[in-house]
Amino acid sequence: MFDVATMLLVIAMALTLTRAVKGPTLYDRILAVNVHGTMTVLLIAVAGYLVDRPDFLDLSLTYALLNFVGTLAALKYFKHGHLGEGS
Repeated sequence: MFDVATMLLVIAMALTLTRAVKGPTLYDRILAVNVHGTMTVLLIAVAGYLVDRPDFLDLSLTYALLNFVGTLAALKYFKHGHLGEGS
């Protein structure tokens, strides 16, 4: 059952990568990369369950936080042209 979930996640990740490459606007591409990162978190969690390694959940939560912060940083950069007030 989890093997089927893994295969479906990989297929969905391939579809989000095609949207990230062919997205009509920049924001569609950023959203596709964010969704791809979320699916990567799910894939890490499922893989951790399959190999009986519960510490993979810590890795997936860390990756989820990095994905969130990275998406916010990319959106701020593309909106304002910089990430902060510099000299």
